[in-house]
Amino acid sequence: MIKARVTVTLKNGVLDPQGKAIEGALGALGFNGIGQVRQGKVFDLQIETADKAKAEADLKAMCEKLLANTVIENYTISLA
Repeated sequence: MIKARVTVTLKNGVLDPQGKAIEGALGALGFNGIGQVRQGKVFDLQIETADKAKAEADLKAMCEKLLANTVIENYTISLA
């Protein structure tokens, strides 16, 4: 069994209104000096295989087909 984490973030240059809202809310809560907030998604998965190469290939396919919108998002995969 392989544990994996997929992190999906917006590409540079893509507007991030949720990040801006978080940045404003942090300022309103008294956390000053916060800027350039970007939000993303994290997926933790457990894959029933011992083959790391297959797991990574399957994870890339999952990202390309469902987990990430590759037009506006980047993704990284880490295996444990």
